[in-house]
Amino acid sequence: MAQLNGVMMQYFHWYIPPDGNLWNELKDRVKELADVGVTSVWLPPAYKGTGGGYDVGYGVYDMYDLGEFDQKGSVRTKYGTKDEYVAAVKAARDAGIRVYADVVLNHKLGADEAEEVEATPYNPDNRHEPIGEMQTIKVWTHFTFPGRKGKYSDMEWHWWHFDAVDYNVYNEGENAVYLFKDKQFDEQVDLEKGAFDYLMGCDLDMEHPEVRDELKRWGEWFIDTTVVDGFRFDAVKHVRAGFFPEWLQHCRQHAKRDLFAVGEYWSYEIEALHHFIEVTGGDVLLFDAPLHYNFSAASKQGNEYDMRQIFDNTLVQQQPALAVTLVENHDSQPLQSLESVVESWFKPLAYALILLRSEGYPCIFYADYYGANYKDTGTDGNEHEIWLDSHQWLIDKFLHARQTYAYGDQYDYFDHPNTMGWTRLGDEEHPGGMAVVLSNGEEGTKWMEVGQPNSTYIDITEHISEPITTNDEGWADFRCSAGSVSVWVSQS
Repeated sequence: MAQLNGVMMQYFHWYIPPDGNLWNELKDRVKELADVGVTSVWLPPAYKGTGGGYDVGYGVYDMYDLGEFDQKGSVRTKYGTKDEYVAAVKAARDAGIRVYADVVLNHKLGADEAEEVEATPYNPDNRHEPIGEMQTIKVWTHFTFPGRKGKYSDMEWHWWHFDAVDYNVYNEGENAVYLFKDKQFDEQVDLEKGAFDYLMGCDLDMEHPEVRDELKRWGEWFIDTTVVDGFRFDAVKHVRAGFFPEWLQHCRQHAKRDLFAVGEYWSYEIEALHHFIEVTGGDVLLFDAPLHYNFSAASKQGNEYDMRQIFDNTLVQQQPALAVTLVENHDSQPLQSLESVVESWFKPLAYALILLRSEGYPCIFYADYYGANYKDTGTDGNEHEIWLDSHQWLIDKFLHARQTYAYGDQYDYFDHPNTMGWTRLGDEEHPGGMAVVLSNGEEGTKWMEVGQPNSTYIDITEHISEPITTNDEGWADFRCSAGSVSVWVSQS
């Protein structure tokens, strides 16, 4: 599935400028990304959203429009045109970087016509609680895709292809989720709000054969058109879990090659992630949302956070082979709906914890790597300007260490609430080993074995300039500065 010491990069953030240039930018950068050790990129949804050239991609309108048709006010998407996307994917693959496409199978938005249907309103916070009688409502559920005119697929979507919406033209002010007549909320979904099948827009009915068949046909078309290497599934806790392996196996059989898959199950409840993995037979990796939440908490609590607990109740601790580890993403970044910020001072520590250890498939975030500056309205109703620091220099150091030294046995030294460390002993092809020590408090030291007697080690982060020499048994006191991380590698 994931390559040995592979590293994924989320190549976008929510506030990327809507200038249609991301695909071209990626094409120009793939060689430098490959050179520093990035082995795969996760790209944002490539198809037309209801916001046209401004839509981040999660307001799904037409999955067959990759920036080719004049729909929703533009031909291109926020990131570019279909031809530019295909060219960027090819350039990345030619550089040895795998490409994972973001796929939203949960909902559609921006219908072209409204339809009448009978439905029952439910409490948005409890999907088991009706708050009214079945009634005739008017809903935006008819998708005709007039700009595409039936190219690639002649299917039009109607209300019966969905099971619920949250907007009724006849009663615009009502706060309800409307469940259509003879429909039911999917099982095998997160149990939040009773049954968290409904998230937004027109919720796809995964029990409808025309829906399943169309999504599989789209998968075939998308793979043939783009030649991607795998998928990132959006909002998997809102979709019947069993559909993902069914769809994925269909696409793999069509492609006649393995296709990677990772899902976004955004929950701190580790048991919910385990349940999804069980239902899907381990066929879909998951982002380690609990680890991100631990990083966020640690960054806010400073030296009061016990670093011995940093991996507690995380996927990388309990099912490391299925964990995609991350520090931040487009949903958790400042001013976003799921904002759970990892403070800038802690990000070097967090990236060391995902990039320099043996467990997990790490994913670095575009805005952490390149930095970002943007404005948006916060939950307080006021506009805020955000500046996110670039950690590129240090992440590149970690990537080099991962490529060169992060091999062999791993010994952990998690015996202090603030200072923690670990070593990698290396192997025949990658000798020398590596020692990592970090502190969320005062400067610290760790007496650790690196397996190389009487050898000199230097800190490649350059936080500490004096070298360290191991004793006759290959042990030494490895140091780090306060609130910092140091990565010690053999000088030879």
